Amino acid sequence: MSGDLGPRACVPGALAVLRSEPELELQLVGIPDQIAPLLVGLPAALRERVRIIAATQVVAMGEPPREAIRRKKDSSLRRALDLVAAGDAAACVSAGNTGALMASAHFVLGMIEGIERPAILGAIPSVHGQTLMLDLGANTSATAEQLLQFAVMGSVVATDLAGTARPRVGLLNIGAEEIKGHELVKAAHQRLQASGLNYVGYVEGNDICGGAVDVVVTDGFTGNVALKSMEGLARMMGGAIRAEFTADPWRRVSALLAWAALGALKKRLDPGRYNGASMVGLAGVVIKSHGGADAMAFAQAVRVAVLEARNDVPAQIGAELKRQAG
Repeated sequence: MSGDLGPRACVPGALAVLRSEPELELQLVGIPDQIAPLLVGLPAALRERVRIIAATQVVAMGEPPREAIRRKKDSSLRRALDLVAAGDAAACVSAGNTGALMASAHFVLGMIEGIERPAILGAIPSVHGQTLMLDLGANTSATAEQLLQFAVMGSVVATDLAGTARPRVGLLNIGAEEIKGHELVKAAHQRLQASGLNYVGYVEGNDICGGAVDVVVTDGFTGNVALKSMEGLARMMGGAIRAEFTADPWRRVSALLAWAALGALKKRLDPGRYNGASMVGLAGVVIKSHGGADAMAFAQAVRVAVLEARNDVPAQIGAELKRQAG
Protein backbone atom coordinates (compact mmCIF):
# COMPACT_ATOMS: atom_id res chain seq x y z
CA MET A 1 0.00 0.00 0.00
CA SER A 2 2.96 2.34 0.47
CA GLY A 3 5.86 3.40 -1.69
CA ASP A 4 5.51 6.17 -4.27
CA LEU A 5 3.02 4.30 -6.48
CA GLY A 6 1.36 1.93 -4.00
CA PRO A 7 -0.84 -0.84 -5.45
CA ARG A 8 -0.55 0.62 -8.97
CA ALA A 9 3.03 -0.65 -9.15
CA CYS A 10 3.05 -3.47 -6.58
CA VAL A 11 0.08 -5.45 -7.89
CA PRO A 12 1.04 -5.52 -11.61
CA GLY A 13 4.64 -6.26 -10.65
CA ALA A 14 3.66 -9.18 -8.44
CA LEU A 15 1.27 -10.51 -11.10
CA ALA A 16 4.08 -10.48 -13.67
CA VAL A 17 6.03 -12.90 -11.50
CA LEU A 18 2.92 -15.00 -10.89
CA ARG A 19 2.64 -15.61 -14.63
CA SER A 20 6.21 -16.95 -14.81
CA GLU A 21 6.21 -18.97 -11.56
CA PRO A 22 3.57 -21.74 -11.68
CA GLU A 23 4.14 -22.69 -8.01
CA LEU A 24 3.81 -19.14 -6.71
CA GLU A 25 0.79 -17.98 -4.73
CA LEU A 26 0.28 -14.31 -3.90
CA GLN A 27 -1.30 -12.73 -0.86
CA LEU A 28 -1.86 -9.05 -1.57
CA VAL A 29 -2.16 -7.28 1.76
CA GLY A 30 -3.89 -3.93 2.00
CA ILE A 31 -7.09 -2.00 1.40
CA PRO A 32 -9.31 -4.37 -0.66
CA ASP A 33 -11.13 -1.57 -2.50
CA GLN A 34 -7.81 -0.36 -3.90
CA ILE A 35 -6.45 -3.81 -4.78
CA ALA A 36 -9.47 -5.60 -6.27
CA PRO A 37 -9.88 -3.32 -9.35
CA LEU A 38 -6.30 -4.15 -10.36
CA LEU A 39 -7.23 -7.85 -10.62
CA VAL A 40 -10.11 -7.32 -13.06
CA GLY A 41 -9.53 -9.32 -16.22
CA LEU A 42 -6.98 -11.67 -14.65
CA PRO A 43 -7.45 -15.18 -16.10
CA ALA A 44 -9.27 -17.56 -13.75
CA ALA A 45 -6.29 -19.93 -13.53
CA LEU A 46 -4.14 -17.09 -12.20
CA ARG A 47 -6.87 -15.55 -10.05
CA GLU A 48 -7.09 -18.83 -8.12
CA ARG A 49 -3.51 -18.23 -6.95
CA VAL A 50 -4.18 -14.73 -5.64
CA ARG A 51 -5.76 -13.78 -2.31
CA ILE A 52 -6.50 -10.34 -0.95
CA ILE A 53 -5.71 -10.02 2.74
CA ALA A 54 -7.58 -7.06 4.20
CA ALA A 55 -5.80 -4.47 6.32
CA THR A 56 -7.38 -1.30 7.67
CA GLN A 57 -4.23 0.79 8.16
CA VAL A 58 -1.24 1.95 6.12
CA VAL A 59 2.17 2.95 7.48
CA ALA A 60 3.17 6.27 5.90
CA MET A 61 6.61 6.62 4.37
CA GLY A 62 7.70 9.18 6.94
CA GLU A 63 6.13 7.56 9.99
CA PRO A 64 8.46 6.83 12.95
CA PRO A 65 9.13 3.06 13.24
CA ARG A 66 8.18 2.94 16.92
CA GLU A 67 4.80 4.51 16.18
CA ALA A 68 4.20 2.00 13.39
CA ILE A 69 4.79 -0.89 15.82
CA ARG A 70 2.64 0.58 18.60
CA ARG A 71 -0.26 2.13 16.70
CA LYS A 72 -0.50 0.34 13.35
CA LYS A 73 -1.06 -3.29 14.32
CA ASP A 74 -3.57 -3.74 11.49
CA SER A 75 -1.41 -2.09 8.85
CA SER A 76 -0.67 -3.85 5.58
CA LEU A 77 2.99 -3.98 6.56
CA ARG A 78 2.29 -5.61 9.93
CA ARG A 79 -0.29 -8.06 8.54
CA ALA A 80 2.17 -9.21 5.86
CA LEU A 81 4.85 -9.88 8.48
CA ASP A 82 2.31 -11.70 10.66
CA LEU A 83 1.61 -14.06 7.74
CA VAL A 84 5.30 -14.94 7.56
CA ALA A 85 5.54 -15.41 11.33
CA ALA A 86 2.54 -17.75 11.30
CA GLY A 87 3.97 -19.82 8.46
CA ASP A 88 1.15 -18.75 6.13
CA ALA A 89 3.56 -16.99 3.78
CA ALA A 90 7.11 -17.84 2.74
CA ALA A 91 8.25 -14.24 2.35
CA CYS A 92 7.20 -10.62 2.69
CA VAL A 93 7.90 -7.99 0.01
CA SER A 94 7.27 -4.31 0.73
CA ALA A 95 7.99 -0.98 -0.96
CA GLY A 96 7.07 0.89 2.21
CA ASN A 97 8.81 2.68 5.07
CA THR A 98 12.25 1.04 5.44
CA GLY A 99 12.69 1.86 9.12
CA ALA A 100 9.18 0.67 10.01
CA LEU A 101 9.64 -2.52 7.98
CA MET A 102 12.95 -3.36 9.64
CA ALA A 103 11.75 -2.55 13.16
CA SER A 104 8.45 -4.40 12.71
CA ALA A 105 10.16 -7.42 11.13
CA HIS A 106 12.64 -7.56 14.01
CA PHE A 107 9.74 -7.38 16.49
CA VAL A 108 7.45 -9.90 14.73
CA LEU A 109 9.92 -12.43 13.32
CA GLY A 110 12.88 -12.20 15.67
CA MET A 111 16.47 -13.00 14.76
CA ILE A 112 18.33 -16.07 13.54
CA GLU A 113 20.17 -17.65 16.46
CA GLY A 114 23.71 -16.30 16.52
CA ILE A 115 22.94 -13.05 14.67
CA GLU A 116 23.06 -9.93 16.81
CA ARG A 117 21.63 -7.44 14.32
CA PRO A 118 19.87 -7.64 10.96
CA ALA A 119 21.45 -5.95 7.96
CA ILE A 120 20.23 -4.62 4.62
CA LEU A 121 21.87 -6.35 1.68
CA GLY A 122 21.54 -5.11 -1.88
CA ALA A 123 22.95 -5.78 -5.35
CA ILE A 124 25.10 -3.18 -7.09
CA PRO A 125 26.01 -3.36 -10.80
CA SER A 126 29.64 -4.27 -11.43
CA VAL A 127 31.87 -5.29 -14.30
CA HIS A 128 31.10 -8.98 -13.73
CA GLY A 129 27.36 -8.49 -13.27
CA GLN A 130 26.67 -7.52 -9.70
CA THR A 131 28.28 -7.17 -6.29
CA LEU A 132 26.32 -7.73 -3.09
CA MET A 133 26.93 -5.19 -0.35
CA LEU A 134 25.88 -4.99 3.28
CA ASP A 135 25.03 -3.23 5.49
CA LEU A 136 23.27 -0.52 3.47
CA GLY A 137 21.73 1.35 6.38
CA ALA A 138 20.23 -0.82 9.10
CA ASN A 139 23.07 -0.18 11.57
CA THR A 140 25.02 3.07 11.70
CA SER A 141 27.82 1.23 13.50
CA ALA A 142 28.87 -2.39 13.90
CA THR A 143 31.30 -4.37 16.01
CA ALA A 144 33.98 -6.64 14.56
CA GLU A 145 31.86 -9.68 15.42
CA GLN A 146 28.82 -8.19 13.71
CA LEU A 147 30.86 -7.46 10.57
CA LEU A 148 31.85 -11.14 10.55
CA GLN A 149 28.17 -12.07 10.83
CA PHE A 150 27.39 -9.73 7.92
CA ALA A 151 30.06 -11.52 5.88
CA VAL A 152 28.54 -14.92 6.62
CA MET A 153 25.07 -13.72 5.62
CA GLY A 154 26.34 -12.04 2.46
CA SER A 155 28.24 -15.16 1.43
CA VAL A 156 25.15 -17.36 1.84
CA VAL A 157 22.95 -14.99 -0.19
CA ALA A 158 25.59 -14.66 -2.93
CA THR A 159 25.64 -18.44 -3.27
CA ASP A 160 21.85 -18.63 -3.56
CA LEU A 161 21.16 -15.60 -5.76
CA ALA A 162 24.20 -15.65 -8.04
CA GLY A 163 25.07 -19.34 -7.89
CA THR A 164 28.63 -18.56 -6.80
CA ALA A 165 30.03 -21.61 -5.02
CA ARG A 166 32.73 -19.73 -3.07
CA PRO A 167 31.84 -16.04 -3.04
CA ARG A 168 34.80 -13.71 -2.64
CA VAL A 169 34.27 -11.50 0.41
CA GLY A 170 35.98 -8.16 0.95
CA LEU A 171 35.97 -5.76 3.91
CA LEU A 172 35.55 -2.10 2.91
CA ASN A 173 38.46 0.05 4.08
CA ILE A 174 40.33 3.23 3.16
CA GLY A 175 43.14 1.17 1.67
CA ALA A 176 44.12 -2.40 0.84
CA GLU A 177 47.30 -2.36 2.95
CA GLU A 178 47.36 -4.16 6.31
CA ILE A 179 48.30 -0.98 8.16
CA LYS A 180 45.27 0.96 6.89
CA GLY A 181 42.00 1.45 8.81
CA HIS A 182 40.91 1.93 12.41
CA GLU A 183 41.14 -0.71 15.11
CA LEU A 184 37.58 -1.99 14.67
CA VAL A 185 38.16 -2.71 10.98
CA LYS A 186 41.46 -4.39 11.78
CA ALA A 187 39.77 -6.59 14.40
CA ALA A 188 37.09 -7.59 11.89
CA HIS A 189 39.83 -8.30 9.33
CA GLN A 190 41.46 -10.76 11.72
CA ARG A 191 38.16 -12.51 12.42
CA LEU A 192 37.42 -12.82 8.72
CA GLN A 193 40.85 -14.23 7.99
CA ALA A 194 40.19 -17.03 10.49
CA SER A 195 36.57 -17.61 9.43
CA GLY A 196 36.90 -20.15 6.63
CA LEU A 197 35.01 -17.85 4.27
CA ASN A 198 36.59 -17.02 0.92
CA TYR A 199 37.88 -13.75 2.36
CA VAL A 200 40.19 -11.81 0.04
CA GLY A 201 41.02 -8.96 2.44
CA TYR A 202 40.47 -5.23 2.40
CA VAL A 203 38.80 -3.57 -0.57
CA GLU A 204 38.46 0.11 -1.40
CA GLY A 205 35.49 2.04 -2.70
CA ASN A 206 36.56 1.64 -6.34
CA ASP A 207 36.51 -2.15 -5.91
CA ILE A 208 32.76 -2.25 -5.20
CA CYS A 209 31.91 -2.06 -8.91
CA GLY A 210 35.29 -3.31 -10.11
CA GLY A 211 34.59 -7.02 -9.91
CA ALA A 212 37.31 -7.81 -7.37
CA VAL A 213 34.83 -9.39 -4.95
CA ASP A 214 31.32 -10.82 -4.87
CA VAL A 215 30.40 -9.46 -1.41
CA VAL A 216 31.46 -6.18 0.22
CA VAL A 217 31.06 -5.89 3.99
CA THR A 218 30.84 -2.64 5.94
CA ASP A 219 28.75 -0.87 8.57
CA GLY A 220 25.43 0.70 7.64
CA PHE A 221 26.63 4.30 7.86
CA THR A 222 29.49 3.78 5.41
CA GLY A 223 27.46 1.46 3.21
CA ASN A 224 24.55 3.87 2.88
CA VAL A 225 26.85 6.80 2.06
CA ALA A 226 28.62 4.69 -0.58
CA LEU A 227 25.31 3.54 -2.09
CA LYS A 228 23.83 7.04 -2.26
CA SER A 229 27.08 8.37 -3.76
CA MET A 230 26.93 5.76 -6.52
CA GLU A 231 23.26 6.49 -7.18
CA GLY A 232 23.99 10.20 -7.43
CA LEU A 233 26.92 9.60 -9.77
CA ALA A 234 24.77 7.38 -11.99
CA ARG A 235 22.08 10.08 -12.25
CA MET A 236 24.70 12.72 -13.01
CA MET A 237 26.33 10.58 -15.71
CA GLY A 238 22.96 9.78 -17.27
CA GLY A 239 22.06 13.47 -17.40
CA ALA A 240 25.48 14.39 -18.81
CA ILE A 241 25.22 11.78 -21.59
CA ARG A 242 21.74 13.03 -22.55
CA ALA A 243 22.93 16.64 -22.55
CA GLU A 244 25.97 15.92 -24.72
CA PHE A 245 24.06 13.83 -27.25
CA THR A 246 21.36 16.50 -27.66
CA ALA A 247 23.58 19.59 -27.64
CA ASP A 248 23.32 20.16 -31.41
CA PRO A 249 21.90 18.47 -34.53
CA TRP A 250 25.14 16.65 -35.37
CA ARG A 251 25.27 15.10 -31.94
CA ARG A 252 21.65 14.03 -32.25
CA VAL A 253 22.66 12.16 -35.41
CA SER A 254 25.50 10.56 -33.43
CA ALA A 255 22.98 9.53 -30.78
CA LEU A 256 20.89 7.78 -33.44
CA LEU A 257 23.96 5.92 -34.69
CA ALA A 258 24.81 4.90 -31.11
CA TRP A 259 21.20 4.10 -30.20
CA ALA A 260 21.73 0.35 -29.82
CA ALA A 261 24.80 0.77 -27.61
CA LEU A 262 23.13 3.45 -25.48
CA GLY A 263 20.04 1.26 -25.06
CA ALA A 264 22.17 -1.70 -23.98
CA LEU A 265 24.06 0.50 -21.49
CA LYS A 266 20.83 1.87 -20.05
CA LYS A 267 19.45 -1.64 -19.64
CA ARG A 268 22.67 -2.87 -18.02
CA LEU A 269 22.69 -0.06 -15.45
CA ASP A 270 18.91 0.12 -14.89
CA PRO A 271 18.35 0.25 -11.09
CA GLY A 272 15.18 -1.80 -11.54
CA ARG A 273 17.29 -4.83 -12.50
CA TYR A 274 18.88 -4.73 -9.05
CA ASN A 275 15.79 -3.85 -7.01
CA GLY A 276 15.01 -5.91 -3.93
CA ALA A 277 17.20 -5.50 -0.84
CA SER A 278 17.30 -8.45 1.55
CA MET A 279 16.82 -7.81 5.26
CA VAL A 280 19.17 -10.59 6.29
CA GLY A 281 19.52 -11.91 9.82
CA LEU A 282 15.79 -12.07 10.45
CA ALA A 283 14.13 -15.43 11.13
CA GLY A 284 12.13 -15.07 7.91
CA VAL A 285 12.51 -13.74 4.37
CA VAL A 286 11.80 -10.01 4.09
CA ILE A 287 12.59 -8.08 0.92
CA LYS A 288 12.56 -4.29 0.69
CA SER A 289 11.69 -2.82 -2.69
CA HIS A 290 12.76 0.72 -3.49
CA GLY A 291 9.94 3.12 -2.65
CA GLY A 292 10.02 4.59 -6.15
CA ALA A 293 9.93 1.24 -7.92
CA ASP A 294 7.68 0.83 -10.94
CA ALA A 295 5.94 -2.46 -11.74
CA MET A 296 8.98 -3.94 -13.50
CA ALA A 297 11.30 -3.08 -10.63
CA PHE A 298 8.85 -4.37 -8.02
CA ALA A 299 8.63 -7.65 -9.96
CA GLN A 300 12.39 -8.02 -9.51
CA ALA A 301 11.98 -7.65 -5.74
CA VAL A 302 9.37 -10.41 -5.78
CA ARG A 303 11.75 -12.64 -7.76
CA VAL A 304 14.42 -12.11 -5.10
CA ALA A 305 11.89 -13.14 -2.44
CA VAL A 306 10.98 -16.29 -4.41
CA LEU A 307 14.65 -17.31 -4.68
CA GLU A 308 15.37 -16.69 -1.00
CA ALA A 309 12.25 -18.52 0.13
CA ARG A 310 12.91 -21.42 -2.20
CA ASN A 311 16.46 -21.77 -0.86
CA ASP A 312 15.41 -21.09 2.75
CA VAL A 313 18.12 -18.49 3.21
CA PRO A 314 17.50 -17.97 6.98
CA ALA A 315 18.06 -21.69 7.63
CA GLN A 316 21.21 -21.66 5.52
CA ILE A 317 22.56 -18.66 7.42
CA GLY A 318 21.87 -20.43 10.71
CA ALA A 319 23.66 -23.56 9.50
CA GLU A 320 26.70 -21.57 8.35
CA LEU A 321 26.89 -19.78 11.70
CA LYS A 322 26.90 -23.11 13.52
CA ARG A 323 29.65 -24.32 11.21
CA GLN A 324 31.65 -21.21 12.02
CA ALA A 325 31.14 -21.70 15.75
CA GLY A 326 32.01 -25.39 15.60
